[in-house]
Amino acid sequence: MTRPMFAAVAAAVIVAPAMAPATAVAALPAPIAAAAANPARADDAKLDARRKGPELLAFAGVKPGQRVYDLIPGGGYFTRLFSLAVGPSGKVYSVWPEEYDKVSHPDSDVLRKMAAAAPFTNVKVMVQPGKAFSAPEPLDLVFTSQNYHDYPDKFMGHIDPAVLDAAVYKALKPGGLFVIVDHRAKPGAGLAATDTLHRIDIATVKAQVTAAGFRFDGESPLLANPKDPLTLAVFDPTIRGHTDSSC
Repeated sequence: MTRPMFAAVAAAVIVAPAMAPATAVAALPAPIAAAAANPARADDAKLDARRKGPELLAFAGVKPGQRVYDLIPGGGYFTRLFSLAVGPSGKVYSVWPEEYDKVSHPDSDVLRKMAAAAPFTNVKVMVQPGKAFSAPEPLDLVFTSQNYHDYPDKFMGHIDPAVLDAAVYKALKPGGLFVIVDHRAKPGAGLAATDTLHRIDIATVKAQVTAAGFRFDGESPLLANPKDPLTLAVFDPTIRGHTDSSC
């Protein structure tokens, strides 16, 4: 049986030159291009040049019919894109740890309301204890954007990321993919900057995730920003929205 795989995306949110819509869509697999162009995500589409959502879905190999787990989905930018890309035969689990839901509420209620109406009725919103990651069925993809670094922090109860990684491994189908996007810390920083700068060392994440049994399958420079000094908190106005992140 093929082991689940781990992929990293080198960067989080950076401002990138906007491509003409026809050029951007032409390079994408047809189902993802159609999802990106769906009028139901017109507001989200304005963020695509910066967040690279359609390209990230292509990197993750998202296909119609898949079971996708969007871990800590925030405002639902990726949840909506996943929903449209996997289509009616697919399923998207949009999930908050309880600890995170307490500080981000009412985000989960907003997505519940969204999931009650077409075209997003293939979305199931869930809240569960951070230490008890679980899925209702085997998954093709677990995706988390800029939140992996939160697990060892105080507000999350200092959860060992190894607990999350092991649970994700168990939840994925053979050959399934765990894709992590996060804010990069300086090499060697380990977990020291997760609660202060909200950054994490890419080497540490790779070591943690592969220790859970994953095979590292690749990394993308889609959102890389080599000008990020890696020393500022991600909310600093001089870098916010431009961080270099990777896992």
